[in-house]
Amino acid sequence: MILPSKHVSISESLFGLGGILLKFLDKPKTLDELWWDYAKVNNTKQFPAHHGFDNIVFALDYLFCIGAVNIDGQGKIYNDIT
Repeated sequence: MILPSKHVSISESLFGLGGILLKFLDKPKTLDELWWDYAKVNNTKQFPAHHGFDNIVFALDYLFCIGAVNIDGQGKIYNDIT
């Protein structure tokens, strides 16, 4: 489920969801702000797979582990790719 495979498309994987979340991190955001940004776009059926709040958290954990995002002193998540 983390990576796409024969039976899991990239849009259904946490890897693909992480890419989507990185697009929303144009400025530091809280987890709630990030969730609401994703939920607004997801309700338009723009993305082929629906992810719940728990998958958002798992994708952010994955992004943190690979060093793509970080957390500032106020608890806001920001894009750490330079």
